[in-house]
Amino acid sequence: MTTNNIQYLLSCARQKLAGNPSASIDAEVLLAHVLETGRSFLYANPELDLPRNRTVAFKRLVAQRAQGHPIAYLTGSCEFWSLQLDVNPAVLIPRPETELLVEAALSKIPPGAGWRIADLGTGSGAIALALASEHRRCEIHATDISETALDVARGNAARLGFSQLRFHRGCWAEPLDGGFELIVSNPPYVDDDDPHLERGDLRFEPLVALTPGADGLAAIREIIHSTRPWLVPGGWLMFEHGWKQGPASRRILKEDGFTNIGTFQDLQGHDRVTVGKSD
Repeated sequence: MTTNNIQYLLSCARQKLAGNPSASIDAEVLLAHVLETGRSFLYANPELDLPRNRTVAFKRLVAQRAQGHPIAYLTGSCEFWSLQLDVNPAVLIPRPETELLVEAALSKIPPGAGWRIADLGTGSGAIALALASEHRRCEIHATDISETALDVARGNAARLGFSQLRFHRGCWAEPLDGGFELIVSNPPYVDDDDPHLERGDLRFEPLVALTPGADGLAAIREIIHSTRPWLVPGGWLMFEHGWKQGPASRRILKEDGFTNIGTFQDLQGHDRVTVGKSD
């Protein structure tokens, strides 16, 4: 067996990544990325020798993955709502659980509606793009305080062909204008002393997108307080939060005068997305 064919390189990579439960898949994803092909190509061509530059690139990525760097950042790509999104360390990696926020939003938008929708703290644009893919007639505005993050979101929108998105730099709803039937957000909600911030992918993601500081509810509270003027009568506000933050989120919404308050639970039965209606 040569030292630069697909079978041998994958075997070595799996050994180097052995401490990771997804070692085999990670190795295949990284090699497919380097070869600009699908994983099925690897299975069909195990004896194929690779040129030195591809071998070196693959080994470099495997070494970074062994240090904990997220697969999404190493490949520059992540799937969300069946959309392939470009990502980099300037934006949070979209999580499968955030698709629940998209589902909650879709449950409120009538078929064929031309609603104005805002996504606050859009990051890569994942939520806004997912909604755009399901409701082409809706006018969707996305905000973020980071111009670098907005560049990623704009790039994703342009590549995917969603021209109904509008991007604004600023804090939460601050740069918006006019009324909205729906406002959504996946804000930072982790306390800054949470030990999870020092583990796994979170170590490499933008801290500002993960935690608002000592009070994990700070951003949620600010969003609830600040969005009322932007919601039309009967408009909806919904946001993702931590699994223990459902009761507090509902309480804050009630204190701010929202009605029809409810919480969607994730597949583990944990509170994950809370909604309220502006009357």
